[in-house]
Amino acid sequence: GLRAPRRGSAALWAVLAARVVAAFEPVSVGIAIGAVSALTGYLSYTDWYCRFAECCHEERPLNASALKLDLEEKLFGQHLATEVILKALTGFRNNKNPKKPLTLSLHGWAGTGKNFVSQIVAENLHPKGLKSNFVHLFVSTLHFPHEQKIKLYQDQLQKWIRGNVSACGSSVFIFDEMDKLHPGIIDAIKPFLDYYEQVDGISYRKAIFIFLSNAGGDLITKTALDFWRAGRKREEIQLKDLEPVLSVGVFNNKHSGLWHSGLIDRNLIDYFIPFLPLEYRHVKMCVRAEMRARGAAVDEDVVTRVTEEMTFFPRDEKIYSDKGCKTVQSRLDFH
Repeated sequence: GLRAPRRGSAALWAVLAARVVAAFEPVSVGIAIGAVSALTGYLSYTDWYCRFAECCHEERPLNASALKLDLEEKLFGQHLATEVILKALTGFRNNKNPKKPLTLSLHGWAGTGKNFVSQIVAENLHPKGLKSNFVHLFVSTLHFPHEQKIKLYQDQLQKWIRGNVSACGSSVFIFDEMDKLHPGIIDAIKPFLDYYEQVDGISYRKAIFIFLSNAGGDLITKTALDFWRAGRKREEIQLKDLEPVLSVGVFNNKHSGLWHSGLIDRNLIDYFIPFLPLEYRHVKMCVRAEMRARGAAVDEDVVTRVTEEMTFFPRDEKIYSDKGCKTVQSRLDFH
């Protein structure tokens, strides 16, 4: 059966008892909660409940400095993504009355940090991160694999989003492998992303949608390479150098998942966020971070060996890791 933690267990059981009694008799509940307050000095039943079960804190302000620190310490070589995500999330969460949900579209080759960033964002919005009841991850090839079932997927997805946003207005929805997503699925999401006060009595304006896609990776790499060849630092690349190219390129790319999409047409995507290809030095940073995460001392010889095993492109210059940091974990297992 259930075992209560020792500390404050009497108070916890009083709350649980109060919840059971709630179905029968409000007066007893008042007495039970009064007893809890007397025992603990905590007056709010909600506070107590939220210590033991996850609650949706829609009004809780975003800790911008914690998010900034997380992005700077954990995400390597992505000055643009760090800057844009910080600005977008802080602005959105500080706005008491947003006109639409926040919609971010993350683009770049595999291993550049798109999944990682969505995890950092989720953890900063809901402490349990990807394990939170209010954060939902969809992988197109896993959740929507059969083209002939699109109608069913559309209905299920709409019900799922509706149910979750009515339970928690600040729900986060992450769609991975957008480039493999059937356009019909994107059409199903569209009404939730638009500038509506409400859809069927529910407001979606405080929700956050994040799309992850490899589409546009070639355009991003080309821009990064042009800068490199012109002897300019990658940190000089600005959003304006990439965002227009990216939205047009993704819109016109038949394999992007956003091909001729109404999301782009109607400006429903707030930010196209480019993830630049990672250089040798960034892969080294990833290896060091992985070592630290495993509680191991950083051994520079191993760092170099693991990084040397990666393959780099273009063929002549060998500047960018073709898998980003994706295989760092598995390669480190061999050292």
